[in-house]
Amino acid sequence: MKNDFSQRKQSILSKLDKSSKKSWDKKITLLCKKINSSEDYYTTSSCSGRVVLMINQDKKEEGLFLKIYHDLISYNQLKEDLIQISKKNKRFLKFKQEPCILHVACKNLESAQKLYALAKLAGWKKSGIISSEKRFIVELNSTERLEFPIIEKGKILVDDSFLKIIVRESNSKLKKSWNKVEKLEKLFN
Repeated sequence: MKNDFSQRKQSILSKLDKSSKKSWDKKITLLCKKINSSEDYYTTSSCSGRVVLMINQDKKEEGLFLKIYHDLISYNQLKEDLIQISKKNKRFLKFKQEPCILHVACKNLESAQKLYALAKLAGWKKSGIISSEKRFIVELNSTERLEFPIIEKGKILVDDSFLKIIVRESNSKLKKSWNKVEKLEKLFN
């Protein structure tokens, strides 16, 4: 099994990044490199947390995300983007702040359990072993999130005061999420 795992790891890590961004998020790069340097693990996907303005629909498809921020947001930038989007798009749109998420393939059940335990210690509360048939996959998921309608029929649904609260809360939640990335990076050996 070790040989199969090593071969899969080499194959996955040699492929081009399939994400729309085509690279690791800056805030999670060191953790991913640390995980990938261990013979027991490799990352299959990662996001350090983000804010998105998106079409409100359940089915994932091309063009769903209208704006993606992978860093702290500012009131002025968010307001300007909302105005521009509301002029062009008359659909029902939502604001979504998502926490960090990481999928890690593990060599065996013991390594999966070890990673899960470390993640819990670092504050990644919504984590678990999500696959154990062909390979062991641990999903590490933080809990800091916001999600609500923001534009309907070209009209921004929130006033400037609420928009300032959204910016403050989103940035606070992103920072908490990044803190958990750093904690896990320090705990991971």
